[in-house]
Parts: sequence; structure tokens; C-alpha cells
Amino acid sequence: MERAIVVGASSGIGQALAELLAERGYEVGLAARRVERLDAIGESLPTKAYVATLDVTDTEQARERFDALVDAMGGVDLVVLSAGVGRPNPELDWAVEGETLAVNAQGFAALATTAMATFDEQGHGTLVGISSVAALFGGGASPAYSASKAFVSNYCDGLRAWATGRDADVAVVDVKPGYVDTEMAFGDFWKASPETAARQILRAAEAGRRHAYVTRRWRLVGWLIRAMPHGLRERVFS
Repeated sequence: MERAIVVGASSGIGQALAELLAERGYEVGLAARRVERLDAIGESLPTKAYVATLDVTDTEQARERFDALVDAMGGVDLVVLSAGVGRPNPELDWAVEGETLAVNAQGFAALATTAMATFDEQGHGTLVGISSVAALFGGGASPAYSASKAFVSNYCDGLRAWATGRDADVAVVDVKPGYVDTEMAFGDFWKASPETAARQILRAAEAGRRHAYVTRRWRLVGWLIRAMPHGLRERVFS
């Protein structure tokens, strides 16, 4: 039986992925801060579930608890790093910007590196990083959110390059969702349900794709954003 860990499994895309993975026969490790939510989700799953309380902003403890979760599961085949925060911050409140960077960038890197070390040691594995279409532009509503998601995408590229040429069979998937119906949704255009997003993310992971947009039609938006002159892009996303 395959084993998966979802970090940020207590709600939104992470919860939907955990439920879908269990439906597909995976044993699932659930990690997040809200242990009561994880316990309830774990009890509802049709396969064996493991629960770990984990705060990605406490990077050393988060890495230790991630490794302990892997040991309890006897290894892991798929890791999805879905923990993230983001809310509009037009006043550039540093408390908001700082938390966003701590969770989305530093927390992501801390767990991505320990996941990759696990894959390297056991000889295989797939890492999925949940970035965002917002990674393609500097949004004035929340500069830290856009920057942190660009970090996730570029860090995934770096980890993939690191894995190239090593003996382990490791895939790194950078997923850029558009609007998904979660607490962090910034808009309603082409909004997908968490369940739809989860299905497309898992499909990309199982196919070993390097990059994926969710839903797939956001690929067109990504192409248009990249094609915009910088001045126009700044006015559009100001």
C-alpha cells in the first residue's frame, strides 16, 4: 500500500487531498496545527491515518515531527506541502507580511528539504509544492503572498535540479492553483472546489509532472501574464 503525507491537511485543498488519497487506497499522514480537526478527519478516512501536530513556523520542531511521522508510517511515497496563509494586506502591515513569509517560504523550505532527504535515503518519492498563479506577478494586495509563492515555484525547480543525477527516483511537482473555494480565496473568477483541485493535483503527482496549473485552464492565464509588458502587468495587478 502506498503512503502519503499531507501537510496542511486540516482544511481546504489539504483536507480534500487527504480524503482523495485515502479513497485511492493510500495510507495517509495528516499534519497541521489543529490536531482536533486532524483527529476527526483521520477517523473518517477508509484507510489507516496517522496524525501529527505540526507548526511550520517552528521549523526545527516541524522537521523533527515530520521525520517522526515518516518513521511511524514506515516510509512515505508522496508528500504534499499544502500549508499556507494569505490575506489582502494593502497597508503592508508587517505582522501580516512576516507571517506569510514565515509560513509560505521558510516553512515550506524547512519541510521540503527534510522530505527530499527522506526520498534520497529510501530511493524514491514525489514531492508536491502548492504554489499559486500569483507566483507569476507581484500583486499589490499582498506582496508577500505573491513573493512567497514565487519562492515555492523556484525552490521546487531547485530541488528538482538537486535530485537530477542522484541515484534516487525523485519527482518534484510545482502546482499553481488559481482561485479555489477556500478561506484564502482572493477572487471568484474560475473558482474551483477543493475536491476538483485535489483530483487534478493528484493526477499531476501520479504522472510525475514538473509543473501543473489547477484548474488546467489557468495555464492560458499564466501565458498571458508572462506575455504582458512589465508596466501593464503592474497596472493590472496594482
